[in-house]
Amino acid sequence: MTSPEFLFTLLGAGALGAAVLPRLVARMPLSLPLVFLVCGVGLELLPLPMPELDPVSDRVWVEHITEICVVVSLMGAGLALNRPFGRRSWRATWRQLGVTMPLTIAAVGFLAWGVLGWAPAAALLLAAVLAPTDPVLASEVRVGAPTDSEHDEDEVRFALTSEAGLNDGLAFPFVMAAVALAAAAGGRVTGGGIAHWVLVDVLYKCAVGVFAGLAIGALLGWLFFRAGWRAMRLSEQREGFVAIGATFLAYGVTELLHGYGFLAVFVTACRIRAAERAHGFHTVLHDFVEQVERLLTAALLFLLGAFVAQGGLGPLTWQGALVGVLLLLVVRPLTGWVAQLGTPAGPRERLVIAFFGIRGIGSLFYLAYALGSPGFDVPAGQMWAVVTFTVLASVVLHGVSATPVISRLDRLRLHRARSGDAGGNPDEDTVAGERL
Repeated sequence: MTSPEFLFTLLGAGALGAAVLPRLVARMPLSLPLVFLVCGVGLELLPLPMPELDPVSDRVWVEHITEICVVVSLMGAGLALNRPFGRRSWRATWRQLGVTMPLTIAAVGFLAWGVLGWAPAAALLLAAVLAPTDPVLASEVRVGAPTDSEHDEDEVRFALTSEAGLNDGLAFPFVMAAVALAAAAGGRVTGGGIAHWVLVDVLYKCAVGVFAGLAIGALLGWLFFRAGWRAMRLSEQREGFVAIGATFLAYGVTELLHGYGFLAVFVTACRIRAAERAHGFHTVLHDFVEQVERLLTAALLFLLGAFVAQGGLGPLTWQGALVGVLLLLVVRPLTGWVAQLGTPAGPRERLVIAFFGIRGIGSLFYLAYALGSPGFDVPAGQMWAVVTFTVLASVVLHGVSATPVISRLDRLRLHRARSGDAGGNPDEDTVAGERL
């Protein structure tokens, strides 16, 4: 049995590791999630009193801790974006959402049905769970801290950050479709069921998520920067923890209205950012959120590594592993490449955007959430094995490649910008605007 003293020791060591490790691996072909994943596996293999982990029996706990991690990450992603919202300026984002995501869901659903032999409801659930790019584990390819400039974000970081911010919320309608299909008598699709899904799960809940995010973001933007009573103008207090308050407020209110809280949190963050784009308080908020996110990510990846070492991949078949590999190496790169044709990104940038469709904590949340409903004709342990394997493969593949690939693109942009600048000292906006 795991003692409280041992758990305190793990928590303390993990928190200190989350502070130290990013600096140690900054220039290495490693990512923080990969390091904590390996630590979780390593400690589990030692003769230590580690807690027993079972996402099937502990489904509610897994659902809520991953839920918190995702919403915090969504707030950080929205606060970091400098580029103003727009139809043309966010063109890469709309392509990822409108082309890559539905094609990925269709392809993975077909693979789960044809290769794994799963029933349509379970196949659709796996596809919806694995479709979103994760906002938590994509830190190596996300935009950095907020800045004063609206044009210093390169197309790769912007596209992946904005995609991760929005597609976690937009995966929910497909998860709900899988839940409804599992609950339907005989798995039959009816006209009334389709109409309910379109009107409620797609239109109503998405609209509530967007409009609640805009309203709450506008209110908080006024409170932070323009409130007439100085004591209420929170930007002058420079207390970063209010970002967590904004996150939970947007999420809680939207969920009470039966909308998609993930969508609302990201929209709220973008609206706060737009309220006073050049204010330094955004950096305070973003830095605090990033620290909380790093702690949560470290804990979850450590536990995921321990779960794997305890035999969590035992129910995995070679067919399940094949579906995960095909998603990461074929489906996402191909659909992502097709979606980016016609965007401002150059050929190299399109390739990188297409490849780094990182799967992670969001997939774990969606699976835990959906398995709270009955009717899926596939054992929960088998579903967890396929999703866990895919997340593990993504953490390793993308964690090892992110730093060298992104650094290479940065060097190429700088070289090209210097070649076209008479003084040889281009500013950040010029460098970010180079297309590769």
